[in-house]
Amino acid sequence: MELLQVREKEIFEALKALKGCKFAIIGGYAVNAYALPRFSVDCDIVVEEEQDLEEIRKRLEARGYEKKEANKISTPYHGSFERYEKTILKDFSVSMDILVKDILDRQTKATFSATWVFKHSKEILLRGKTITEKITARVITADALFAMKAISCRASDIRDIFMLAPLIKDKEFVREEISKRVSIKERSEKIISSISSKQFRDGLQGVFGLIDEKAYKKHKDALQDILEI
Repeated sequence: MELLQVREKEIFEALKALKGCKFAIIGGYAVNAYALPRFSVDCDIVVEEEQDLEEIRKRLEARGYEKKEANKISTPYHGSFERYEKTILKDFSVSMDILVKDILDRQTKATFSATWVFKHSKEILLRGKTITEKITARVITADALFAMKAISCRASDIRDIFMLAPLIKDKEFVREEISKRVSIKERSEKIISSISSKQFRDGLQGVFGLIDEKAYKKHKDALQDILEI
C-alpha cells in the first residue's frame, strides 16, 4: 500500500472510531463529500463544547494518537485548537485537527462559530480518494463550506470553491455570509483573477484530475454567478 493510501486509510479508521461523538467535518475531507475527491493530509473537525472534545481525545489516544504542542502547529486557523498526531510509519504521520467553539481565520480574522457549523451541516457519505472506503459522518454543507473557503481564499480554497460551485443551492445565503465578514467585491476580484489563468487550470487538474472543456465552463459560470462577477 502506498503512503497516501496508508494515511487516508488511517483517517477513515479514526473517523469510524469516533462514531457517536458530536463533531462536524470541515476542510478537505468535507470537499470530498461533494466534489471529485482530492487528497487531504489532515482531517479537520469542529466541536461545540469542551466536553465533546474529551470523548474524542480518549478515542484518538486509544488509537495511538498523541497531542502535539500548540506552538509547533501551523494552521490557517486561530482559536481554541488541538492537534492529535499518530506516527504510522517511520517519519510518516497522520493528524486530526480539532477546533473548539469557534473557527477564526488567521488571515482575515473572520469568525465562524461551531454552532453555525453544526446548524449548516448534515450526515453525508464520505468516499476515499486513494482507497475504496466509505463512511457516513456529519459534514458541513456545500453552501457553508463554500462561504468559509471563499473568505480564506488561499489557492487551495479557490480550487475547492471552483469545484463546489455547481452544487450551491442558496446563492443569497453564500453571498450574505461572505459579506458579513469580508468585502465580497475584493474576494470576487481575487477569485476571478485566479481562475482566469492557465496556471489555475493546470493546478486544478493536478489536484482533481482531468476536467474537460464543457465541465470546466460549467464550474466557471456557476462560480461567477454565485459571486455576481
